[in-house]
Order: sequence, then C-alpha cells, then structure tokens
Amino acid sequence: MPSLLLRLSSYDQRLLFALVHRRRPGLDRFMRAVTHLADWPVAVSITLAMALGAVEGLESTGIRMAWTLGLSHLGVEILKRVFTRERPRLPVGLEWMVGVPDRFSFPSGHATAALSMALPFALAVGGVLGWLVLLLGMLVGVSRCYLGVHYPGDVIAGWALSILTLLAVVGFGLA
Repeated sequence: MPSLLLRLSSYDQRLLFALVHRRRPGLDRFMRAVTHLADWPVAVSITLAMALGAVEGLESTGIRMAWTLGLSHLGVEILKRVFTRERPRLPVGLEWMVGVPDRFSFPSGHATAALSMALPFALAVGGVLGWLVLLLGMLVGVSRCYLGVHYPGDVIAGWALSILTLLAVVGFGLA
C-alpha cells in the first residue's frame, strides 16, 4: 500500500507542476476571480439567498444546498485534521497565487464548497443552465490547482466528498 500512495503522490505532483508551468497573465486573473466564488462569505450568501427564496421556486434547492454545503464543510475540516497533507511546494520561481485559509491541503475546501452548491442547483434546473453551473463549480476546483494551493488529488477528493454528502442529504431526507 505505501508504494501505491507514493506513486499516486508523485503523479499528483507531476500533474500540478505541469499545470502551474502553463500559467498566463490573463488566465491568472480569471482563475483568481473564479476561485473566490467558493470563499465562505460568497458561498454562504448564495446558499442563504437561495434557501430564503431570492430565486422563486428554488427554495427547497437552496435548503438542499445549505445542508450539503454545511455537512461537506464539516467533512473537509475533519479530513484535513486526519490526513494533515501539507500544501504543495511549488518549483523554484513559482508561488501560490492566492492566500490560503489553513496549512492543510487534503481535501480542497473550495472545490468541495463549489460543487456542494453547484450539484443541487444543476440537478434542480437541468438543461444548459444546469450544465454551465456544474462546469463553473468544477472550474473552481481546477483553479485551486492552477493557483498552486492544491494538488489535483485534493480537488478530486473534495468533489467526491460533495457528491457523497449530497447523496446522504437526499438519502436521509434532510432536504
């Protein structure tokens, strides 16, 4: 098992380095903006607005988002303290492009939060708008790697946590 973890970690680092070496000024600004869509003040504001009826007819979706966001955040905080994976050390000459809320990397809280909001919304509205919101939610996760603050595996784990949390919320009838 340890050799598998070492190989996965090495692959994770190579993918991250390949991505951060492809940074471009215009894309830098875009990725910084996208990543902030999952900052806690923004995420909570969007979720509360939905739950309180700012978008007519989607109140139950907002409640589902609130449960998924809250429970997945609890999962992120627990997993970060269990695994204590340090944030990436980037190649010489490259640095993180945004501040980080804590020193632990696994799983990505921003990727988890973004998908915890996007999935219930996308499932509720469907169609092109649903797909666009889902892609935007996933782009937040990609931005975390591009900005150098998470490994790809951190993001994938965050997405998985979001999906599992939503399934639990629906399965237990919380929303």
